[in-house]
Amino acid sequence: MTTLDWFVFILYFGGVVAFAVYHSRKNVGIEGYYLANRRLPWGAIGLSVMATQASAITFIGTTGQAYDNGMEFIQVYLPQPLVMVLLCFLFVPFFYRAKVYTAYQYLENRFDAKTRSLTSLLFLLSRGMATGIVLYAPAVVLSVMMGWDETITILIMGTVTILYTMLGGITAVIWTDVLQMLMMFAGIGIALLILFGELPPEVGVGDVIYIGGIQEMWKSIDLSWDPTNPYTLWSGLIGGFFLALAYFGCDQSQVQRYLTAKSLKQSRLSLIFNAFLKVPMQFCILAIGVLLFVFYHFEQPPLIFNPAEATLVENSQQGDQFARLRSEHGAVHNLRKEATLGLLKARSNGEELGSWRNQIQQYDQQLALLRRESKELVLEVRGSASNDVNYVFPSYLVKYVPAGVLGLMIAVIFAAAMSSLDSELTALSSATVVDFYQRYWRKDASESHYLTVSRLATLFWGICASGMALYAGQLGSLIEAVNRVGSYFYGSLLGVFLLAFLVKRANGTGAFLGLLGGMSSVFLVSVYTDIAWLYYNVVGAVVVVIVGTVVSIPRTTRI
Repeated sequence: MTTLDWFVFILYFGGVVAFAVYHSRKNVGIEGYYLANRRLPWGAIGLSVMATQASAITFIGTTGQAYDNGMEFIQVYLPQPLVMVLLCFLFVPFFYRAKVYTAYQYLENRFDAKTRSLTSLLFLLSRGMATGIVLYAPAVVLSVMMGWDETITILIMGTVTILYTMLGGITAVIWTDVLQMLMMFAGIGIALLILFGELPPEVGVGDVIYIGGIQEMWKSIDLSWDPTNPYTLWSGLIGGFFLALAYFGCDQSQVQRYLTAKSLKQSRLSLIFNAFLKVPMQFCILAIGVLLFVFYHFEQPPLIFNPAEATLVENSQQGDQFARLRSEHGAVHNLRKEATLGLLKARSNGEELGSWRNQIQQYDQQLALLRRESKELVLEVRGSASNDVNYVFPSYLVKYVPAGVLGLMIAVIFAAAMSSLDSELTALSSATVVDFYQRYWRKDASESHYLTVSRLATLFWGICASGMALYAGQLGSLIEAVNRVGSYFYGSLLGVFLLAFLVKRANGTGAFLGLLGGMSSVFLVSVYTDIAWLYYNVVGAVVVVIVGTVVSIPRTTRI
């Protein structure tokens, strides 16, 4: 990074933190700390809802996922507009009118204390693990761009985020999210412009789209009914629907946001706003990954994008074999580049393209094989699988983005991750304090006491997130990892709330046993079947509703 990059980075990052703390000055007591005294506008909340899910994982994991597998991940997001509408009419009214601090607090009003406590505990476990992945994402960027050790980066970033979240609470979090999302939209546009600007002069927009098309990278819809494939239209529409409904409707990090609105109408508007923007934004970010794939037809990509892994293998006993793979990789890339330029020339002249396309596909297969062999060397030397997919976009930024813009892009990714982390910390803190500390230990303490405990809970979960982040690098694609972790829990949590909203005769015992049954069923399905992880959400929700309904039937009416 140049001096200009550092200046832009520090200026932007410092401004975001200062802006967030400034807006938190009106907070009063624990309601101000967790709910901003219910006074925030729908636009800010809508951007915050989007930012909490987006985070740096969106830039890093999603682009890397698209580079390897094309646009197929978009299928996970297709149900979200429908989910947002359903939330507006079914979930939000119950939460908002109950005047609760947490989603799980509502379950005690509807069922009993044990159901509330179990659901809140499961949230703490699932979100506590996923938060480490959110924190790890920018550590990937900084380790590539600055040569820093990931452990030091995680600890520094975690410390800064914990401090300003402890000070500013949910208001600081939401206003940080607003700036982060605006900059993320700008970052998407900048990344796309730079990508097209770095292509050879003779390669136009239509050519880029065509090259991605012949490799089927733009193919976003898979009509296969294979339940073991996580990225099909049906897994997206069914499993993705349940995942999104559970995340936006039952996860405290999301519910907490629309509880900060001035009115029920404002809460609904924030979600409708999200419904219109989320899928187009995700499409554009995935498109960056596909465009990177096309871009590297003309510029030679690294054999391994993670420089630390490449150095490790180079200095090992497998160094000679790795050097051989790298040499072959360069030779095949040059052949593919020549074939790609030949294809585009033949296309502009109206000539037959079949032989050119076959050559390119043949070279692609050879490059993929060499890349796979290099990852096997990483596994052999390091003892764990390569997480190379998360370095595709950062590696591109370092090499091709001009000074000044690089600093801005780093700042966007850095702030995005910290904004998502602070969102998770306030949610974890609120569930800990409201659902457990205030409920079971100190029911009648002063506001100042609860505010102090809330800040200490934020500190505790920040330390836990930092610890989890040190392990997150072993999880492969970050965007898939964070959704996979949530899918073990979300379906069962969703099932409890569906019982509460839709089954009038459901009682606390039925909800509690249904939740245990749902979690058990997800565990069994994950261990003994090959069903795709997106369907875990469906299994958990359905089992909870069935078991909860049956158990709740009065004994005198059972057959």
